[in-house]
Amino acid sequence: MAKSTIVIPNYNGIKYIETCLDSIYQGTVTDVAVIVVDNASTDGSLALVEEKFPQVRVIKNSENTGFSVAVNQGIAASVTPYVILLNNDTRVDKTFVRELERALDNDRDHKIFSASARLISLYDKDKTDDAGDFYCALGWAFARGKGKNPVLYKKDCEIFAACAGAAIYRRSLLSDEQVGLFDKEHFAYLEDIDIGYRAKIYGYRNRFAANAVVYHAGSATSGSRYNEFKTKLAARNSVYLIYKNMPFLQILINLPFLAAGFFIKTMFFIKKGLGKAYVSGLANGVRLSFSPEGRAHKQKFCAKRLANYCKIQLELWLNLVKLIQG
Repeated sequence: MAKSTIVIPNYNGIKYIETCLDSIYQGTVTDVAVIVVDNASTDGSLALVEEKFPQVRVIKNSENTGFSVAVNQGIAASVTPYVILLNNDTRVDKTFVRELERALDNDRDHKIFSASARLISLYDKDKTDDAGDFYCALGWAFARGKGKNPVLYKKDCEIFAACAGAAIYRRSLLSDEQVGLFDKEHFAYLEDIDIGYRAKIYGYRNRFAANAVVYHAGSATSGSRYNEFKTKLAARNSVYLIYKNMPFLQILINLPFLAAGFFIKTMFFIKKGLGKAYVSGLANGVRLSFSPEGRAHKQKFCAKRLANYCKIQLELWLNLVKLIQG
């Protein structure tokens, strides 16, 4: 019986989806279950999957529900102990599944919530795309090792959160009342930081699995690294992430850092010609945070988890140092 289910959200992925699925089935783990959740693609990618990969279970949506809702559908349809989330614009190494499973199999006390793969640029194999995600006191999420040589990241380690573009999760915790599923309000961007943050609040850990290798095209759905859609949505979610996961006192402690972080980002996007989109996204984030939907997802502070909050705060400061050091 399969130990893992791979969930692939797809939206107009005709350029990549066949290569992605081929690489999975050429791997060393052949009994893995695969679910493709299609967000109303119009490019023929859904038909391609159905024709060439009849063993794949397909979930069809009538509209683009976004990343979070799509992967939640796949998670809900899975029955295996582990769930692997994988972007459609990837090609996985043959031992990818086995290496991710090993990261959770070796966790005897079941305190590891997720493990992130080592993502390497599909078009430049000498550059790392992501070696685990970090989050710092500026309110910035950043990919460890971005643009650096992949050979520098061959050791497993603790990370703040797993990059959901290629990561394994313990399904029992995804269905748990504490951690739970991905927050659908995110739609896309920072939803993986949010769920990793939430897991840490409840005392769970996130790991980097260096030997689980994935080649990633990047920005295949949004079209480019910087665009109005992505800028506005990521800005909105950056505010929402802080509101929902930080208790009021923690927000106050980090306020000088957060103010500096948002100011620097505003100047950056103004130079990119996207300043209006970024500021509009921040405003949308404030509105979302104080909306009924946003307030419903606010993590309630619990004194018995104070030690976890302190550990997280220390990480936020340490990760700021890591960001500065590059």
